[in-house]
Amino acid sequence: MEIALLIGSFVLFLIIRVPIALALIFSSLITGVYMDLSLSALIQRMVAGLNSFTLLAIPFFILAGEIMNAGGVTRRLINLANVIIGKIRGGLAMVNVLASTLFGGISGSALADTSAVGSVMIPMMKKNNYHADYSVSVTISSAAQGVLIPPSHNMIIYSTAAGGISVGALFMGGLLPGLLLGLALMVLAYVIAVKRNYPKGDVVEAKDIPRIVWEGLLGLFTVVIIIGGIVSGFFTATESAAIGALYAFIITFFVYREIPLKAMAGILHSTFKTLSMVLFLIAASSSFGWLLSLLQIPMLVSEALISISPNDIVTILLIILILLVLGMFMDMAPLILIATPILLPVAVTVGMDPVHFGVLMMLCLAIGLVTPPVGSVLFVGSAIGELTIEKVSKAMLPFYGAMLVVVLLVAFFPDLVLWLPGVFDQ
Repeated sequence: MEIALLIGSFVLFLIIRVPIALALIFSSLITGVYMDLSLSALIQRMVAGLNSFTLLAIPFFILAGEIMNAGGVTRRLINLANVIIGKIRGGLAMVNVLASTLFGGISGSALADTSAVGSVMIPMMKKNNYHADYSVSVTISSAAQGVLIPPSHNMIIYSTAAGGISVGALFMGGLLPGLLLGLALMVLAYVIAVKRNYPKGDVVEAKDIPRIVWEGLLGLFTVVIIIGGIVSGFFTATESAAIGALYAFIITFFVYREIPLKAMAGILHSTFKTLSMVLFLIAASSSFGWLLSLLQIPMLVSEALISISPNDIVTILLIILILLVLGMFMDMAPLILIATPILLPVAVTVGMDPVHFGVLMMLCLAIGLVTPPVGSVLFVGSAIGELTIEKVSKAMLPFYGAMLVVVLLVAFFPDLVLWLPGVFDQ
């Protein structure tokens, strides 16, 4: 009865469109009262969920991304991508994917990637006679790299939900799958561009190349500071995030100088708004997760999944299917917090490393961000492209196929995830 009350009330609140964080709290409170638990215990679990030094990295990562996004880094990364790969057939599509790869390493957010890169690239591609639905599809599918390529605050949320998995290992583990996803999307985008005879990109004048490369690399050095500091062991993840945010501040306001210093007030407001939502979700899911554990739901789910088939491959495919379906109906952060304590024990039982499972989860839920009915990135991309969700979803079909191929490669070739963490001893 307690399990039915906890899960049933949560689903009911979602159906009537109660915000996810409040749905988690309300369902926890209702179940706690029914079980005659102390309400102070639930509140203490919420506070304890935020009592983690690792979580201090999240505000700094968000702040660094907001600063760089406001300071003109998007245009510079697009110019850098154009220098590297813009001259081939369908060059703007290639530039779009590569720019998302580069920007994802700064923002760590698929939604920020779509907003920043999409607002520039989608109108530009449409102006150069690319189909609007193709332009949006390339943009939103490549934005999914943002949750894989470090630094990603979603990785930190998973680390906390999984009981303190190394953030450095997760960052390094997500790098190759993120690049593999970008490569798969570039190949698909090129094949479609050739088939539809899209134009080649403009040739960049030789005299402009050094300046474009220099300005682009200055922005990308934020990632080098963060990842290099963590991998070398010189900084913790939190310290690296703080140093990265400071570097982003200096580059934006004293090197690029496209926006005045007073713009920092708006940047801080946006950062605090995002941060408050993330931390509220973490606190709310902590009490919900405590009840899940108390009711032994993870163990019950693990036994149920394993009982379906003794074959580990079938179990892994079931985990992927569950994550893909859940990703279609819920946002990424709450899903990480809710699904990790339930599905991680199952994954470990069938021999998956927690880092491997974490990266696989990020990839599956990233697909959910661009999948109807509630994919937030899909909605933003469609709005920028001025298209209906239905039209973009239809154009996304081949891109969904490419992304699923990468999911299967990551799931069944764990070295794609675990090799780099092993090399850097993370």
